[in-house]
Amino acid sequence: MNDWSRRVLVAVVVWCLLAAGGAVHAADDVQVGILIRDSLKSTLRTLQGARKVIRRAHPEAVFHIFQVGDNASANLDIVDSLDKISPDVILTVGSSATEFAKTNLGNVPTVFSAVKYPELSGFVKSMARPGGNLTGASLNIPVGLQFKYFKKIVPGLKKIGVLYTDNTASLIAHARVVANNAGLTLVPIPVNNFKELPQALDSLATVVDGIWSVADNNLFDPRSTRYILMNTLRKGVPFMGFSRHVVESGALFALDFDYKAIGMQAGEIVRLILAGKKPGNIPVSLADVVWFHYNEKTAQHVKIEIPDELVAVAKEVYR
Repeated sequence: MNDWSRRVLVAVVVWCLLAAGGAVHAADDVQVGILIRDSLKSTLRTLQGARKVIRRAHPEAVFHIFQVGDNASANLDIVDSLDKISPDVILTVGSSATEFAKTNLGNVPTVFSAVKYPELSGFVKSMARPGGNLTGASLNIPVGLQFKYFKKIVPGLKKIGVLYTDNTASLIAHARVVANNAGLTLVPIPVNNFKELPQALDSLATVVDGIWSVADNNLFDPRSTRYILMNTLRKGVPFMGFSRHVVESGALFALDFDYKAIGMQAGEIVRLILAGKKPGNIPVSLADVVWFHYNEKTAQHVKIEIPDELVAVAKEVYR
C-alpha cells in the first residue's frame, strides 16, 4: 500500500470514529493516541466501542489515529508524531499495533485491545498482574465457559481432548484445573508436526467424548485444520472450534466474541488509567460478550442434538 492510499485509509477510519461531530479542542484536553494495523470491520467496531466509553468520561478527548505498517520510515514518523502530541494514553488494536507500541512507545501508558493470548505474546507477565506499562482487553474467552457450553451440547461429556504445540503448551495446566473443577478429565496430546497429527488424533478419538481446541497458529494451518475437521467428522467425535470460521468449515460449534464489546472493555481500562491507576495493576480483561455458533450439518452427522436454549440464541447457524 502506498503512502497516499494509507492516508486515505486512515482518514476514512477517523471519519467513521468522529462522525458524531468534532468540536474544537483545547490544548489541555485529554490526548489519546490510537494505533491500528488495518481498517477491517472488526477494527472499526473495536474502536467504536472504546471511543464510546472514553467519550462518556472525557467528552473533550482528542483521538489521534495512526496506521502502522511495513514502511520503516513511515513508522518512525508515527513515533515522532506521538512524541510531539505527548498522549496521556495509547490505545492499540491487534497484536501488530501492540507490539509496535511496546517496542517504540514503552514510556506511555498503553491499553491493547483485540489481542489473543497476551501472555503467550509476551505483552504482559500475567493476566491478573500485567506489570509494566501495558494492559488491555484480550480476545480470550474463559475456559470454564467453553467447557460449560461443551457439557450442555454433549451431556455425557466426561473426557475432553485437546491437541497443542509448544506454542500453546503453557495453556494446558490451567485448562486441566478448570476441567477438573467442571467434573471433566482433560486429555492433552502434543503435536510437533503434521506427521504426528494422524496418530495423535486417532489416540484422542478412542478415549475422549469430545475434542476442544485452542487458537494455535502452529497447529491450525489450512492443511492440518482440514485434516482435523474431516477426521473428527468421520470418527463422529464432537469437535469444538476456536472461532466461527472453523465452525463454518465444519467444526460442531464455537464461541466467538463481539469486537465492540472488547473495545468497550478497553475504553473502560483507558478511563481507569486517565483517573490515575497504573496499567500494570489493572488485570487484563476476558471477553464478556460471547456469541454461540454451530454447524447444523455437522451436528446431524455426529448425531448431536443442539439444545433448544442454544438454538434460540445462536448468532450464526451454518448449514
